Amino acid sequence: MPVNSTSATETRQAGNKIVVAGIATIVLILLAAAIVLFANLPDANAFNARVEHIFIENADLTAQAEIKLLEILAQSGTAFSETLDSYRFVIFVLLVFATAMLIAAVAFLVMLIAMNRRMGHIERKGIEVNSLLISRDQNTVYLNNFEFKLTAAAIETLSVLAEARMDDEVLSGAEIEAVISGRSAADCDEAAGATRIKRLRDMLGNQMVSELLVKNIARRGYMLAVDKDIIQMV
Repeated sequence: MPVNSTSATETRQAGNKIVVAGIATIVLILLAAAIVLFANLPDANAFNARVEHIFIENADLTAQAEIKLLEILAQSGTAFSETLDSYRFVIFVLLVFATAMLIAAVAFLVMLIAMNRRMGHIERKGIEVNSLLISRDQNTVYLNNFEFKLTAAAIETLSVLAEARMDDEVLSGAEIEAVISGRSAADCDEAAGATRIKRLRDMLGNQMVSELLVKNIARRGYMLAVDKDIIQMV
């Protein structure tokens, strides 16, 4: 059975690069906005410099009330400077918080998209078979670590299909019956092998196995629809 070799690893790597590029773009945009914002904020000492300029230009102000007014202006400049410094800190904290929130939003969005794709893949493909262990001595098969007790005949049928799958072969019903019975395929009935397949499916759960495990290829026969590398027989 041909295996679709579209690389999931390459797709995942491309997705990771897009995510990293998106996060880097967000950080760069916010960094640029922060630089522009801080560059356009007034200098914290601008008010003090202006008050100092007033003192220099009005050196002839010697009255007590005028001097007191200038002192009040100087104190106001100091208060303005401290207030502006606190505003700078608040703006910095808000920008950091906004960056973290945007990065988290992008990460959660990517996770949701990946989860939706995975769920869609599961819905289309069904439960993925990751391991298939056949124990002939115990008449047991472990499918994704789920244990199924089978009859000796069902184990024989499954074992024949597993051996054929490892050899990349597709067996007809007559060939399955021939391998199990030890007779020639020409002397065996197609319906006998089909009956064995039906009983195997019934033992494991017909609907699940018909989609996941035992595949019927039109005009060719039967095979296990799993990767041959995951099959183990003991």
